[in-house]
Order: sequence, then structure tokens, then C-alpha cells
Amino acid sequence: MVSETKKEGSSAPSGRLKRHYIRFAAGAIVLYFVFSLGVMTGSGQLHFTTKKGMTGLPDKLNYSTVDDVYNALRQNYNGTLTEQQVLDGLKHGLAEATNDPYTEYFTAKEAKQFTDGINSTFSGIGAELGQDSDKNIIVISPITGFPAEKAGLKAQDIIATIDGTSTQGMSIDDAVNKIRGPKGTAVKLGIVRGGEAQTLSIIRDTIQVPSVTSKVLDNNIGYMQITSFADDTGTLAKKAAQDFKQKNVKGIIVDLRNDPGGYLDAAVDVSSLWIPQGNLVVNEKGSTESKQYVAKGGNILKGIPTVVLVNGGSASASEITAGALHDTKNATIIGEKSFGKGVVQQLINLSDGSELKVTVASWYRPNGQNIQHKGITPDQIVKLTDDDAKAQNDTQLTAAETFLNK
Repeated sequence: MVSETKKEGSSAPSGRLKRHYIRFAAGAIVLYFVFSLGVMTGSGQLHFTTKKGMTGLPDKLNYSTVDDVYNALRQNYNGTLTEQQVLDGLKHGLAEATNDPYTEYFTAKEAKQFTDGINSTFSGIGAELGQDSDKNIIVISPITGFPAEKAGLKAQDIIATIDGTSTQGMSIDDAVNKIRGPKGTAVKLGIVRGGEAQTLSIIRDTIQVPSVTSKVLDNNIGYMQITSFADDTGTLAKKAAQDFKQKNVKGIIVDLRNDPGGYLDAAVDVSSLWIPQGNLVVNEKGSTESKQYVAKGGNILKGIPTVVLVNGGSASASEITAGALHDTKNATIIGEKSFGKGVVQQLINLSDGSELKVTVASWYRPNGQNIQHKGITPDQIVKLTDDDAKAQNDTQLTAAETFLNK
């Protein structure tokens, strides 16, 4: 099951924004470290200067061989290449020189896509897609209030064509990418409903999916699903907690499955709904300094039996939250071992809209463990097989409900 809505701060002084960010596929967390890159062009030569930082790099580097490569490229490349492409390539290369998968340079366009992805914001139609047993692309559900629903798209509709292209043999990801597009443009979907074919023209719009959804299950159990730790997570999680408290739920399930992470402050906000003010949520240790992040107070859910669901797609901020609630004896963990990302990055927005994301530290659970490459092993391991998923038999959720109903 894949959503067409799937995910792929404040203004900054002096053109730079620093924010705590932790994510498995693209993480980031802030310390006061700045990689300064000055560029001058002229007569076909590039010159760079650097400031010495935590890496121990020298104040000046010999870039003569870079000039040699640039001149050879400029004089011999059989193709079109702009100065901006060269500069972007060099900046990408500087980040890649670390051989660290979490250290990356983003152009302004890439930076926007990155931020939009964190906050589940993009341009599309707002529909969750999947595949049936015959490998047809189908609509799992149109999202209330967005273009797909308004245009009449319904659950179980088969999407046979997208802008005239057959979806036969097409992956869900490919279908999602073809359906997305610039706001205000139309996408034509050929659908089959009840054996009858029809065409819907749907105008794309900006889609922002909330990072937290909640409801009360049977037997008065509160269910909170967090799909990412985004700008809205703290506010939405607090609202859900207040609703649970008002309805006097007897237990709570926090579903962090397939949540790749997000902002550290959002993880602290969520953890603070259970953990008393001042208690440790996560300890960050860098090469030169350490910092502790503690609960902020307002722990309105403390004392309510809680289960946290995790799996191999739960990472970074998800693991921080799960680990903090477990180690402070506020939750039991059920599911499968989490991903295991225990390093943190600094995200810096530069003055031209580009960004540098660089690994600067490691984080540790309240029990002192770093989960890098280890993950968090649940108290109760429950598998969810492909057959279970296809049959919509959520064995992990059932196990959590059974645990809370004891």
C-alpha cells in the first residue's frame, strides 16, 4: 500500500537556519558547526577557502588539481554544462567526500523537496494507492477534502490509465510519480468502476497530510499513528492526547511503524506527553560536546498503559520516542526490530536557499544505549507477513490491543 500522498521553520539570521533533524533516509540534527564555502570564478579557474572546524581540516587546501579537472572539462566536454551545474557538482562532491550516507548537499530545489517531504507537502490529487491481487493499480482511499475526492474518485476504483498511459505492469511508485505534478495542472485518470470505464480529469493542488491521526478503538483504547515527526506533530499529538484523556481511555497504542523520523523537537514534544518534566529523553554526544534533551512537561498521559508499535521502517526520531518511553517505563514495545539509526545530523539552510546536512554526533537512549546498526528490539516480537498484510490482518495491532485488554 502506497499513498499518492506519500512522503517521498523560522527565518534564519544571516541567511542560515539551523534545526535539529533526525531521519533514517535523510537525517539532520543541529550543533553549532558551520561549513563555510567561498567561491570565486574567473579566467576558467575556481578558488576555495575553508574555515577550520571539528574535522581538523587545514585552513587552506591546494585546489590546483580541481582547477586542472575544471579546465579539462571546460575545454573537452562534448555537451552543454553551465557554471551553476559545475558549482552544484562541486558542492555535492564535498559532501560525498565524507563517505557518509547521511551527509548531503541540497540545491535550493532539492532543499525545498526535502522540507516538503518532511512535512508531507507536495502537489498532487490526494489519494492512497495500492495494488489488488491482479496487480491493478487501485484506489485504497481518496483523502477527505482533496481533489481526488471532490472529482468523484472512490475507494476500489481501478486506475487503468494515467494521461493515456496504461498502468499495466506499472509499479505503485511509478503511478504516484505520474499522478503528481505542478499545482493547477490536470491529470486524466482512466478508471474502471464496477466493470464500467470512465475518465476523470482532476486538477492537482497542494496536498499536506497531517503527520498524526488518532481515534478510539473498541474497548476504549486510544490509537495514535505518527507517520513522520514534522512541524505539526507536537501540536497534533497533544490534541490527540487531550482527546484520549477526556474520553478516559484505558490504554493507548502509539503506531510508529514505517515512520522514518523527522525533527528532534517533535520527538521531545511527543515523549513529553508521558515523561515528567526534566527527565531525559535523549542524550546527544558529539566529538567536542554533549547535550541532553529533556521532557518539557505537561505529561498528561503518564500512568495510562501504553504500547508503542515499531518495525524495520521505524527510525531515528521514531526510535528516540520509542526508546525514551520504554526506558522511562511508560510504554511496552511490540512489533519487529526497528531500523537502527543512532547518528544525528545538522541541517543548515544557506543564504541562497541551498542546504548542507552533515553528521555531527550520535544519540543515546535514557538507558545509555546507542542503537546505530542495532535497532530497538521489542519486548514482544510479532511478525506481520505479506499474507497478513494482503488479508488486512494486522497481527501487530491485534497483539497491542490484546496486551492492553489484559
